[in-house]
Amino acid sequence: MAATLFRRAKGLLGTKDFRQGEALVITSCNSIHTFFMHFPIDVLFVDKAFRVIKAMPSLRPFRMTPLYFKADFALELPVGTIESSSTSEGDTLSLE
Repeated sequence: MAATLFRRAKGLLGTKDFRQGEALVITSCNSIHTFFMHFPIDVLFVDKAFRVIKAMPSLRPFRMTPLYFKADFALELPVGTIESSSTSEGDTLSLE
């Protein structure tokens, strides 16, 4: 979980491998960037009720997302997770 300002800013930067089943939760987050990342990721923007506001499959390196003002946190996932889990906007997540 990325809850501190430093950890939220760093995110997955410097990570070379992101395996299925892993995730990074970035709290207090309504936009992310993938500058200097080595691989694409799936991203979910989620509100306080754990409802998916925006699903972004396969966000490539060196991109920046729009602001999603209703989002409370972002969930960064290995590419392919959104498709394999059939997650879509409006779904309510259960985090374990």
